[in-house]
Amino acid sequence: MLLIDKLLLSPIYATIWAARQVDNAIQQERAAEPEKITADLSELYMMLETGQITETEFAAREKDLLDRLDLIQEQKSASE
Repeated sequence: MLLIDKLLLSPIYATIWAARQVDNAIQQERAAEPEKITADLSELYMMLETGQITETEFAAREKDLLDRLDLIQEQKSASE
């Protein structure tokens, strides 16, 4: 009887396992997001220094990146 129960419940176990894998991937991506934003900011500063973008473009893109970073920090503070 125990073997039959395992066979019948295996789709549920597989779904739970898949959901955990997706959750782990999302958590890892969220943890790496601040470092990615910091790297994007460094690249943006280099683009400005080398004249690849204008100061107006720089200001707009920098604001977006800093806003995203602030949002992540706020969410992190709220969850703690």
